Formats: sequence, structure tokens, C-alpha cells
Amino acid sequence: MSSALAGWLQLGLLVLALAVCYKPVGDYMAHIFGGSGPSGSGVSPGSTVSPRDSSSTTDKDWRVERRIYKLIGVDSKADQRWSAYLRSMLAFSAVSVLFLYGLERLQHYLLLSLGMANVPPALAWNTAASFVTNTNWQNYSGESTMGYLTQMGGLAVQNFLSAAVGIVIAIALVRGFIRSRTDKLGNFWVDVTRITIRYLIPLSIVGGLILMASGVIDNFSSYHTVTTLSGAHQTIVGGPVASQEVIKDAGNNGGGFFNANSAHPFESPNPFTNWFEIFLLLLTAFSLPRTFGRMVKDNRQGYALLAVMVIIWLAAAGGISFFEAQHAGIAPQLAHGAMEGKNVAFGTPGSSLFAASTTVTSTGSVNSFHDSFTPFGGGIALFDIALGEVAPGGVGAGLYGILVLAIVTVFVAGLMVGRTPEYIGKKIRPTEMKYAALYFLTLPVLILTAAALSIGTKVPQA
Repeated sequence: MSSALAGWLQLGLLVLALAVCYKPVGDYMAHIFGGSGPSGSGVSPGSTVSPRDSSSTTDKDWRVERRIYKLIGVDSKADQRWSAYLRSMLAFSAVSVLFLYGLERLQHYLLLSLGMANVPPALAWNTAASFVTNTNWQNYSGESTMGYLTQMGGLAVQNFLSAAVGIVIAIALVRGFIRSRTDKLGNFWVDVTRITIRYLIPLSIVGGLILMASGVIDNFSSYHTVTTLSGAHQTIVGGPVASQEVIKDAGNNGGGFFNANSAHPFESPNPFTNWFEIFLLLLTAFSLPRTFGRMVKDNRQGYALLAVMVIIWLAAAGGISFFEAQHAGIAPQLAHGAMEGKNVAFGTPGSSLFAASTTVTSTGSVNSFHDSFTPFGGGIALFDIALGEVAPGGVGAGLYGILVLAIVTVFVAGLMVGRTPEYIGKKIRPTEMKYAALYFLTLPVLILTAAALSIGTKVPQA
């Protein structure tokens, strides 16, 4: 089979698998979030909601959920105003950062540390903030810095929780569209608990078993030093990799167990695991438009968002694949392929599809090194990152990002035709546009300010 045919087959099977999962996964998440109040509408007693805000979801809590609510002192039947929802999210994130920071700083004294030293303060703080915010920026080698307990009890836990927070923030925005004459958006603690226990954990169990059956390691073995045939010494690492790998991709996190990330054969040993990890990258983000359509009682709205996401993703995947296959440049031409920085087990098609999927979802997981791509192939990957998570974006972040774009589009279209802009039955006024503008301006201001400080001062350059 030629490389090009293999690439087309991978893409076709991926699109088919995502299409098959779109409706059931999206409907299931809508079922989870459809209601959290006594009436089944997710609203506190006495509140009034739009007729569209009905759901088949039961408000019956699972036994394990009731125990969690009791432990943290939460009334699962009480909805929160947007300000209380926001404070809960910020408090939860702050506690998560401190917990992960403490775990890293004390790892040498804990179980399964493998003799690793405590993580230095600056690195521990950077990593804690990174994983809690779903950024998963890494400036360390996991296999030489983090013990097993820190990896699975700290980093992997935040892979679950940061993904859950992203999803519930998007759901809170959707509830703002579908509710009227009430200031309640649901209960943050209930939403995070439900999406984690009812969706992310079951998905990770099934996905983890598939990865282990396909060759991804998952153990608590100590590191072994072996002697190679040439007489050199090499350290063979182990670890609970598959159980972290699945949520690393499914939660659009990206922080790898190993320094080489998904290019490492213990994280992704063959073309099937490479394809399956790409599937995990896209599954939830592409299913959330269906959740949105179900919650607003108009599946056409979900299809409209999905169409935009799919077109941009396919354009990215096709563009990177095309330019990488051309292997333009003297060195790639002499080597008969642009394979520098790529895993030969996946080839150009598998690397290109992975690069497109991880950059449009802002995941950070990689199976090849993007700075080794051809100029145009790497340029498309960089453009995907600059899109700001809308095609389909990270779990949750992609949905609320594209909804903000929809609000701006509807507002501008309304001005052009001389009508009051409306979206999903809600009037788009100047106040909403100010918030939308704030959303778009926040990142550029932060990035440009930080870049200016790094250039204009000596400390960041040291």
C-alpha cells in the first residue's frame, strides 16, 4: 500500500468513526447536563425558564456523587448565579494549583517516587499552573523529573479536572442562551462531578484498555539499566502510561508521560495507537456541537457549528499532508522525504494528520516535532494554533469560542440588514458585544505584553 493511500484510508476511517460517535456522545453529554434542579430543567424552585429548556435528563444523583457532595458540603439541588459559578471555578482551580504544587515539592518523601528529587519551586509552580489550566506546558522530561505518584495522582488527575472545567464553562454559557427570567446557570460542583464520573472516567477506562491491548505500557516497574549489543548502557523506563495517555488526548491536555510525548514507542507503539489517539483528540470537541443543539432544542444549530469546525480541520489536515508529502527543499529532496523529526512508524500521513488534529484542538500532544516540518506544513500548524481554539478547539473551549464568534457574526449581520440582532432567541445588545470584544482582546493583550517584557528586561532572557 502506498503512503498516500494509507493516509487517505486513515482520514476516511477517522471521519467515519467521528460521524458514528457524534450523535450518541453528544446526546449523552446533553443528557448529563440537561438538568440539575428539582424540576429536571436545571433551575432552582420558583425560577422560570424558556419552553425550550426541557430535558429528558433525570436529576437523580449517583451514589458516589452523593458522597462527594456530602464530603464537600454541596447541595446538589441548589443552582448558582453566574458570579457564584465563577467564584466556585476560581476557588476550585486555586486549590488544585496548590495541591499539585505541594505534591511536586514533596514527591521525594512520597510513595512511588523512584528516588526522584523534589521538583524545584519554579518548575513545580509552572507545571501546576500549566496542568490546572489545561495548558500542559512542559519544560522538563517526565521520565527523569516526576515519580509515578506525581504523574498519576497529580498530573493525570488534573488532566481529568481541567477538561471537566472547560466543558462545564461551555455548558454554563449554553444555559445562558436557553434560560430566561432567571439568573441561575446551574451548579458548578454538580456539573464538574457529573461530567467527570459519568463521561470522562468511563471513556478513559475503555480507551485505556484499548491502548494497553495495543501495546501501550501501564505498570509500576522500576527503571532498569541494560547493556546493549554495542556495550553501552541504556535505562528502560516504565510507568502507568496508558491510563494517563488516554485522558491526555481525550481531555485535550497534551502533557506527555515521556519527553518525546506520543512519538515515544511506550506512549504510541504502532499506527493503530497513533490513529486511536487522534480519534481521542477530536471525539469530545466534535461531539459538543450536538450537545449544544440538543440543549437549545434545535439540532440545526449544532450542525452549523460542526460544519465550520470540520471544514477548518479538514483544510488543515489536507494542507499539512500535501506540503509534507511534497518535501520541498534541498535536504528533504536528497533524503526522498521530509522525515526529520518524524516517527518512521507513522510516516508522513500519520504525522501530518496528528499535527493538524492536535493544533486545531490546542492539545499540545505531538507524535512528531513541528519545527521539523516543511515551511508551509509548519506554517499551517502555527496558523491552527493562532485560530484561538474554534475548530473544534479544546474540550469546552472550542464550543464557547465559536459561540462568541457566532454572536459577533449575528451582531454584524443584524447591523447590515437593519434588524435587532438575535441568536437562539436572545437579543444581542452592545453589552454582549463588549464582553465578546473583551474575549477576543484578552489573549493578544496578555501575549504582546508578556513578549514586550521578555524582550525589554534582562531577567526573562537569562
